[in-house]
Amino acid sequence: MPTSTTHAPSDSAADRAPTAEELLGPALHEEVVRHFTAEPDAPSAAVVRHQVRECMRYLYLVSRHPDRLGGLFLPVEQDIDEIWHYLILQTREYRDLCEQRLPGGHFIHHRSISYGAYQEAPGRETAAEEALRWIPLYTATFGTFDADALPHWTIVRFLHDELHMSLTEIADLGDEAEAPDGPTVSVRDHA
Repeated sequence: MPTSTTHAPSDSAADRAPTAEELLGPALHEEVVRHFTAEPDAPSAAVVRHQVRECMRYLYLVSRHPDRLGGLFLPVEQDIDEIWHYLILQTREYRDLCEQRLPGGHFIHHRSISYGAYQEAPGRETAAEEALRWIPLYTATFGTFDADALPHWTIVRFLHDELHMSLTEIADLGDEAEAPDGPTVSVRDHA
């Protein structure tokens, strides 16, 4: 098995991905948190802040890597999709976010499709391969998935909860996917 590389994002300000609050601006960030904590049976403000963070990380990656991630199924949980829906409805701010604050500088469209319908279209194997594409891009940009991100990324939670992989082992899958010879360990090895 290859030696794992460090999965920390760059420390230099020029290379560092902006935070959710930096991308949204403090006012919109707090508006989103207030909205989702005001709902009945809402999670705590701390959990909602993590949800907003992961939504912004998702949009950041889609914007930065449209050639690799464009058109793929949303690999995050419904709570993240609901935050994205809320942002889309703030039309001016969402357009500014997409075109001025995210790295790709282009509008990010949203199209709803159920997971079942998506699995039928490309097939389960293709759906799983596409979901795994996110791991190396995420870890290269933001570092290893942490416990606060885990509940919000479907494939990462599956690998952790069902295949009992540690967050470090999941990050190593990203290394293996980027290796010139391809992965040396498959997800099946952990079943």
